[in-house]
Amino acid sequence: MTHVIYHKKQKSLYLHIHNDNYFMTTILDAITTVKNNVKPLLKPTSKTVEKAGGYILFEDIYSPINMPPFRQSAMDGYALHLHNHLSYNLIGEVKAGDGHELQLKKGDAVRIFTGAPVPDSANAIMMQEKVVVNGSTISIETQIPLEHNIRPLGEQVKTGDVALKKGTKLTPAAIGYLISLGITKVSVFKKPNIGIVTTGNELIEAGQELPHGKIYESNSKMLLSALYNLKYYDVTLYKVEDDYSKTVETLRTAINDNELVMITGGISVGDYDFVGKALKELQVKELFYKVKQKPGKPLFFGKKEYTQIFALPGNPAAALSCFYVYVYIALQQLMNRNILELPRINAKAINSFQKRGDRPQFLKGIYQNDTVEVLDGQNSSMLQTFALSNALIFVPAEVSKIEKDDLVETILLPL
Repeated sequence: MTHVIYHKKQKSLYLHIHNDNYFMTTILDAITTVKNNVKPLLKPTSKTVEKAGGYILFEDIYSPINMPPFRQSAMDGYALHLHNHLSYNLIGEVKAGDGHELQLKKGDAVRIFTGAPVPDSANAIMMQEKVVVNGSTISIETQIPLEHNIRPLGEQVKTGDVALKKGTKLTPAAIGYLISLGITKVSVFKKPNIGIVTTGNELIEAGQELPHGKIYESNSKMLLSALYNLKYYDVTLYKVEDDYSKTVETLRTAINDNELVMITGGISVGDYDFVGKALKELQVKELFYKVKQKPGKPLFFGKKEYTQIFALPGNPAAALSCFYVYVYIALQQLMNRNILELPRINAKAINSFQKRGDRPQFLKGIYQNDTVEVLDGQNSSMLQTFALSNALIFVPAEVSKIEKDDLVETILLPL
């Protein structure tokens, strides 16, 4: 039997849950808060075309040339000055890149190659497979119409016409198209400068010998990789020890220099968790702190002027889950994109899972062919399971167990 897990009164599977024992926001409220408080940057920046991939055009691009800039052969064959017979006098050859102009009289032909300029006095091209060559004479199989196999001047775009409109995403094809028009720089919507701040005395860089009590710092590189995967490259990494004054100064710098800041660790209420206190001293406006979810309960979101600040949990799997569910929305909103959230679908569970506790949960899973497998090892400190997953499975608060063949809401990750 197939079960569908959903809330009857809401289209979304994210439930609006209140619990008087905890002053935590709900997932739905947290997502709504991010959407309502992050405003698009809407600022231009100039990029060389070859480095503009993934950006959105800030203004219309007008073509400085005709494309093609001359009548162009569409194939290898013979350019003809048509007449009433099937035989032609072969008077020369035109290769791609040739700049000379051959003059054809009626009944003349020239050998021509794909992309080569068609002489003004030629008015059709016969493909080479339909031509018989006999010395300086050729014969064609049948008569052909005027301009046959000739790409006209400005067939793609004419000088002064809009080549690409404002709002166009610059894909590899768009980059190639602009360069073919001789365009070297474009004005695009600025992507946010992003700061990633890691906190903790226990953290050291990979590649060093690992002393007892230390761990290799992975959160910053993990989040950096997630950003690069989404084509956000203006990222600065900051590291601060568990020291209050240093935390304040590092966060001050990160907030002043970036439009979005992610902090990992130090947001809980331990004796050496200084991030919350530092954010208050810096007069960051708290928009929510703590979300009723697992993993990622100690999630903070706030802003100062035009900078968005997310304090993510220190546990790696929790930090990455929060990135995909919340920070991704902020990034999309900053870029003024229409689709803010990652795609969600209903997929059939191929195994069962027993949920512990009363919080909604995001589980790591593998999605394939409309089915999803809930993976073992869901602890928020473990990245091994996350490394294998391509989806998050949402389990609402009131669902204690996923049964095999249940339909579950599945968030597809941008891997």
